[in-house]
Amino acid sequence: MSAENARVVSATPASPVAERLRITEIFHSIQGEADAIGWRTVFVRLTGCPLRCVWCDTEYSFYGGDWHAIDDILAEVARHGVRHVCVTGGEPLSQKRCLILLKKLCDAGYDVSLETSGAIDVAPVDPRVRKVMDLKAPDSGESGRNLWSNLGHLLPHDQIKIVIASRTDYEWSRAMLEEHALAQRCMVLFSPVHGAVEPRELAEWIIEDKLPVRFQLQLHKLLWDDAAGK
Repeated sequence: MSAENARVVSATPASPVAERLRITEIFHSIQGEADAIGWRTVFVRLTGCPLRCVWCDTEYSFYGGDWHAIDDILAEVARHGVRHVCVTGGEPLSQKRCLILLKKLCDAGYDVSLETSGAIDVAPVDPRVRKVMDLKAPDSGESGRNLWSNLGHLLPHDQIKIVIASRTDYEWSRAMLEEHALAQRCMVLFSPVHGAVEPRELAEWIIEDKLPVRFQLQLHKLLWDDAAGK
């Protein structure tokens, strides 16, 4: 995300531990993924992640960050006048008080999405939240961390995202799609790893196999990273 589209919240006074979260950044931009793609969105990026996916593009969120009172986070979100809020990471559920933030955002009337790795139990997440949950394919290096019981906690408005870095990943994803009847649970997204699989190639595999999935590219990378020559 370009610097001009990011705004890190300034430090807040000390608050009770039960009402604080460690935050990497809060910024106002365009949603680049999933079913809310294209909407103006405030992103709340929590610090920390127990996974180390090979293709991760947010490694800067693994460490550091600053503590912020949850009520101050809500105040910063409100300042931007948006309907859509995305809580992301890292892995936001690695901080248990993320559940408090999600509930308060829903109570405030926002359309809330949660980007989660699929490695942590999603059962306690407020049902009003749209969960965008990864399943890690083999080339991520973290497929052994998939918590398959999470599939039973997905609702029709949720989404499963599989990031694909090779033909092997695609064939694994196709097999999981059938074995777990993923498309009958919720929307399934197949996304290519930039520089590893050509988007057109993945699209043609999906068409050839007539898969009931939604192909996606990361809009924010098209808008900012490519323009910056990254």
